[in-house]
Amino acid sequence: MEVFKLIGIGILVCITVVVVKQVKPEFAILITISSSIIMFFMIIGYVDNIMVVFDKIISNTNINMDLFKVVLKIVGVGYLIEFAANLCIDSGSPAIADKIILGGKLVILSLCMPIINSLLDVILGLLV
Repeated sequence: MEVFKLIGIGILVCITVVVVKQVKPEFAILITISSSIIMFFMIIGYVDNIMVVFDKIISNTNINMDLFKVVLKIVGVGYLIEFAANLCIDSGSPAIADKIILGGKLVILSLCMPIINSLLDVILGLLV
């Protein structure tokens, strides 16, 4: 199963980073970043399976596709921000990670505006 490969690579990389950090700390950062990218590409294939299910949900429920795309963008931005921030933390730059997280929160807030507008339209439609 893919999850066992992912766990195995993660544990192997952690052990390797601990050993390499004692000898050449600059290589430990490169190993961490490169292995994180490899593991990211290992799991990105699951997005296709998720999208098939979401397409079925959209077609069966008649949800507004534009709003659903916004929700998917928000989820994607959240995952990417977390991934980038954790890389910065692992590389010893928590201050940069904080800035990435702040920027990500602002991007997510700006992406939420169409959903907030639609929600306000529904509420105003109920009141009138």
